[in-house]
Amino acid sequence: MDLTRAALLAGGAAVAGAINAVAGGGTLVSFPAAIAAGLPPLAANATNAVALTPASLASAWAYRRELSRDYRVLGVLFLPSLLGGVVGSALLLVTPQRVFDAAVPGLVLVATLLLLWQNLRRAKPSAAPSPAADPGAERFALPSRPWLVFLLQFLVSVYGGYFGAGIGIMMLALLSSFAGDVDIHRLNGIKTVLASLINGVAALAFLFAGAVDAVATPIMMAAAVVGSLAGAVVARRIEPRKVRWFVVALGLTLTAKLAWDRFGG
Repeated sequence: MDLTRAALLAGGAAVAGAINAVAGGGTLVSFPAAIAAGLPPLAANATNAVALTPASLASAWAYRRELSRDYRVLGVLFLPSLLGGVVGSALLLVTPQRVFDAAVPGLVLVATLLLLWQNLRRAKPSAAPSPAADPGAERFALPSRPWLVFLLQFLVSVYGGYFGAGIGIMMLALLSSFAGDVDIHRLNGIKTVLASLINGVAALAFLFAGAVDAVATPIMMAAAVVGSLAGAVVARRIEPRKVRWFVVALGLTLTAKLAWDRFGG
């Protein structure tokens, strides 16, 4: 592989790792980079899923302090994430990609608008917090109907196993819908653990099917890990409100990009 193709793969994966650590949507950088480097679409998609899995784990490690409070929520969402990842990866291997991709812009837009609504709610004036309060001590308000959250996380995970662009935004929107005033960095930590599970299941399926490029994978994997660690460190130093609005802006950008790729190109 020549240096230009290797640079495309490494650069796209590093940026994707950083974006996924903050919000999600990195696939919209790494997948086109893999295509530009000469990989066929299916191989690019499969290789991307394998390469980003260790990056998700690296991001989860960077958020280990926040995750120490949220094992209960992870326990609720673990099974639907696992099952959805299995179903989504199987769909990619047996059905035409264009069938599912046609719905992608709408899915990402709905998730982004949900997060926007959450941001506007948080922007309303409220009582000032106590100076002695710990901003990370809030508890998740688990929903009274956990089956609904189970179903929604399963559907998000099916999409993640199939392609995954914007999955982080979808999970942040879902978590925000029942999290109360939980800090965005804690939501990011949960999101990265679930994303690594979904990507990991899909990666195993793609490896088993022989759909992964053996040369591009290690290049993208190493670059994505570096990018994810850097992204997680930077994200934790930013004011949570700014991270939330960045996620909304990123979601709208991804929606426009996906819509253009599917219907305008």
